[in-house]
Amino acid sequence: MNKKIAFFDFDGTITTDDSLLKFIRFVVGDRKFLLGLTSLSPMLVLYKLKLIPNYKAKQYMLSWFFKGISKDNFLNVANEYSLVHIHKILRPKAIQKIFWHKEQGHKVVIVSASLECWLKPWCEKNGLELLATKLEIRNEIVTGKLLSKNCYGVEKVNRIKEFYDLEEYDYIYAYGDSSGDKHMLELANESFYKPFRD
Repeated sequence: MNKKIAFFDFDGTITTDDSLLKFIRFVVGDRKFLLGLTSLSPMLVLYKLKLIPNYKAKQYMLSWFFKGISKDNFLNVANEYSLVHIHKILRPKAIQKIFWHKEQGHKVVIVSASLECWLKPWCEKNGLELLATKLEIRNEIVTGKLLSKNCYGVEKVNRIKEFYDLEEYDYIYAYGDSSGDKHMLELANESFYKPFRD
């Protein structure tokens, strides 16, 4: 059979920076970005102190910046960010490893808590599969709420098992860089923690 699959976290593992913050700044500009971070600072402190969960902090942030934006405008800027700007924060060693896996004929899947809308175009361009958090859009308007569970922690494993029958694969690789990747790394035959840091 000899089928192999590799799961990669995105932010911090493949990138040098947080794509969520980069994306927000790209969409709203410096002034509104800084204003938003100031307004959200009490919530961000609670998050850092682990008094509110990751998904709630993300939802507060997404709502503050994006609630009420039209679907078309949002997806257009997400597509532009994905295809024009993501490459600026990629780790060369991570990209080399991704394409090594592809050359070996392995299936490569990005598993990320970041939003599907700005990762999907980049993944499609590079022939990668994607499991990510989905943003709710209702009546052609961004609500700021999450449509799916935040793809973080144990939810990464839940999503992997939902979409892939791991019994079909002889060998599983996983790459991550944070506590949010712990469960995914434990799933693999061979796991790598912060492997692409210089």
